[in-house]
Amino acid sequence: MTTTIRRVKTTDLELKDRLVSIQRVTKVTKGGRTFSFSAIVVVGNENGIVGYGLGKANEVTTAIAKGVEDAKKNLVKIPVYKGTIPHEQISKYGGATVFLKPASGGTGVKAGGAMRAVLESVGITDVLAKSKGSSNPHNLVKATFAALLELRDAYTVAQHRNVSIEQVFNG
Repeated sequence: MTTTIRRVKTTDLELKDRLVSIQRVTKVTKGGRTFSFSAIVVVGNENGIVGYGLGKANEVTTAIAKGVEDAKKNLVKIPVYKGTIPHEQISKYGGATVFLKPASGGTGVKAGGAMRAVLESVGITDVLAKSKGSSNPHNLVKATFAALLELRDAYTVAQHRNVSIEQVFNG
């Protein structure tokens, strides 16, 4: 099955950014050590639109600013149904595997670090999530995005199958 990416324009969106992780990178040269920083940032409007970006610079604040700009270029629309996701989803990126499961109202976001930042930026308030394998934040963010992009709501399924929404729910 091919996944269609739902790109979004940044105009008129009130985006909030969340810092997922900062890495200090050391380059050893004959003159000594040179330090630089890389930052993974997730931006979202907490209403179904989210993006992530990576920024690299010699200062932390500049790296974060670059990450935010990169994230704004990669915004996508995610289906959110009553504060949770429409169905279970498993996805993998590199060594990281993520499992997302819908939860009833009042459960909250049961997820760890990098996954939590992505899910809260989307606007998901109730979800059960588990990460397996690598805990590398780069791969966890990308695996979480892959899982979210594979989600389909009932309207999309009905349109894809050329049937009414009632037939999707009744089988």
